[in-house]
Amino acid sequence: MTLEELRVGETGIVKEFTDLEMSVKLMEMGCLPGEPIKVSRIAPLGDPIAIHVSGYQLSLRRFEASTIILQ
Repeated sequence: MTLEELRVGETGIVKEFTDLEMSVKLMEMGCLPGEPIKVSRIAPLGDPIAIHVSGYQLSLRRFEASTIILQ
């Protein structure tokens, strides 16, 4: 399951990434393997997605969220 598939209020744990280049960017922002991640909001047209990770809120595009694989 990827982060893109979660609905508002659902949580997951980051397992790995599908895109090496994007994974570096995401890990710099706190999306590390083993971190719990929760979807806070989704924009009306579905893009971007607001998530809560590592104690702060972060907005990601759907493409970015699709590269995060959850446990």
